[in-house]
Amino acid sequence: MIRDRGRIKWTSMMLPEHVKLLRDWVKEDQYEQKKEMDEQQLERMGETLTEAIEFNQDVTITYYRNYNYEIVIGKVHYWDELGHKLHIVDRFEEVHRISMDAIADIRLTAM
Repeated sequence: MIRDRGRIKWTSMMLPEHVKLLRDWVKEDQYEQKKEMDEQQLERMGETLTEAIEFNQDVTITYYRNYNYEIVIGKVHYWDELGHKLHIVDRFEEVHRISMDAIADIRLTAM
């Protein structure tokens, strides 16, 4: 009777460096590529951002961080013009500082 243990029998023959490289390779495989924005999208995002600041509305922001897209929902607290960063306060009163270059999408959130 053949007892096949799958990956267990092969890992004993591999060096720890090789195992680490394989794990890093799998992690890199899950990375998302940053998308380029065109002028119309940037203009639409600017209008949405202006409206959200003016009327103190909640926004949903999709931004690129650590090779993945993340979402934050909250109110625009402050626009740092020198650092080109947007300060967002979410529902848990946490402050998120998001670079304008990293933002992929801004939408008004209906609460």
